[in-house]
Amino acid sequence: MKLRYFVPMFIAVVAMFTGCSEDNDAIYLDNIRLSTSFVSMSKDGGATTIKMTAKSDWQFEKVYSVAQKDANGKTVKDAEGKTVYVSQETPEWLTVSPLSGAAGQDITLTFSADAAAGRTATLKISCGGQTQEINVIQGIAEVEKATCAQVIAGADAKTYLVTGVCTAIANTQYGNWYINDGTGEVYIYGTVDASGKNNWASFGIEVGDEVTVQGPKTTYNGTVELVDVSVVKVNKSLIKVDSLMVDGVKSEDALPIEGGNITAAVTCKGDGINVEIPEEAKDWLFISAITSKSVTFRALENTGGDRSTTVTFKTYNGKKEYTSQVTISQKGAIIACNIADFLAAEVGDTQYRLTGVITKVAKAEYGNIYIRDYSGEVYVYGVGAKGDFEKLGLKEGDIVTLVGKRAAYKEAPQMGGGQYESHISVTDISIADFLKASDSKEVYYKVTGTVDEIANDTYGNLYINDGAGNRLYVYGCYPGYGASGDFRKGFLATAGIKVGDKLTMIGYKDTYKEVIELCGGIYFSHESAE
Repeated sequence: MKLRYFVPMFIAVVAMFTGCSEDNDAIYLDNIRLSTSFVSMSKDGGATTIKMTAKSDWQFEKVYSVAQKDANGKTVKDAEGKTVYVSQETPEWLTVSPLSGAAGQDITLTFSADAAAGRTATLKISCGGQTQEINVIQGIAEVEKATCAQVIAGADAKTYLVTGVCTAIANTQYGNWYINDGTGEVYIYGTVDASGKNNWASFGIEVGDEVTVQGPKTTYNGTVELVDVSVVKVNKSLIKVDSLMVDGVKSEDALPIEGGNITAAVTCKGDGINVEIPEEAKDWLFISAITSKSVTFRALENTGGDRSTTVTFKTYNGKKEYTSQVTISQKGAIIACNIADFLAAEVGDTQYRLTGVITKVAKAEYGNIYIRDYSGEVYVYGVGAKGDFEKLGLKEGDIVTLVGKRAAYKEAPQMGGGQYESHISVTDISIADFLKASDSKEVYYKVTGTVDEIANDTYGNLYINDGAGNRLYVYGCYPGYGASGDFRKGFLATAGIKVGDKLTMIGYKDTYKEVIELCGGIYFSHESAE
């Protein structure tokens, strides 16, 4: 809204300067002089130039944050899926040349942009310890009042004014949420205050509030977004869930596995309370009591994994509907399974326990790793909170037990929010040192050598050597951690392991009839002699 009034005022100022002498048009500082500090560009696009004199080396300051792009022009994401921003001298829509230079007179600065209905930018030039601002305006930035449906169908880069209800909040750091006015729903990617900062708490927006925002439209991977919107007005919902109480005790914790009562304390200023439980949760969650100030739900015993649902509270005032939402969760059993069964499971809140060997550390800072057992391999997106993985001292080759949910990213299966339970530290060791170690079923080693004899094809009993006269008997080469029964059979043929290959195994040391053995037989990797 501020921009609508700023632009005509700005044009009036330019007109006033035009009526004065040319000497008044130039902007003077001791070290830098501009022919004008206001650059006006046509809405049809094109280029505009101004003159500058600099007494020292000069450069445009990096005052704009823009999304980083890769070589293919795609937005770069970090390990948590968030957009990576970089600083640059101009906004994405504006090109300025040159951006820096040496001292000199009559330096020409060229400003160019594609066609657009209206936009502005404030640039800064540093020279000899002084800073000069340049205000750039293209066309007249008009804000169009629109419905969500009109935004969805409208042009990108255009600024819209939209009023709707906040239906969900995705991120409170940047202010990412959804707005719906009954004609459609639009994703809000970033909410900024008057200073341009993502100060989410200052807006006081909650699910169910009616909010008026304005911002430019963009489309990202098919999703229509209003980016870095400013909040014009917030009408608080006439209904709000104040707190939850589990069996009479105020708590935000999930219901226990055995079920029980959970009561939502509600403030309602409308005409009555209407509660909607999602269809998929009606087989385990019921309304047992409702008053003007509270709604009590009854949850049945949970025989499966963790589960949750979002309940909607509605009230009315005349013709307008107001809503509020709350998530009710219930703990479930943790399902212990192999990785193949985990990968075959559906995405959801069920908790699974997996044990496997860490085959690769993708990003230690966030605990992003790959683990493998006898049945398959899975990507784990984050072991604990940021930094937890490094504190635990986990490394490639260790046998780790994790609990987490079946998740997916771009249809690729993964474990989400993996919680550490325990691990067996595996020590890299040479064949020579392994032969000298003490027997123990509690200590695991990772050993590498060349296969020089296969004693049993079925179970993978074989010998490896280090090329220096040290030879080790491997009592069973199995496909991975947890293999038993028929899963132990025939792995050498399946993996194509043969004499001459370089083989890495994990296991413990034991001695049988004076023969030193690597037992436990966990295959890690091999390199073909060919």
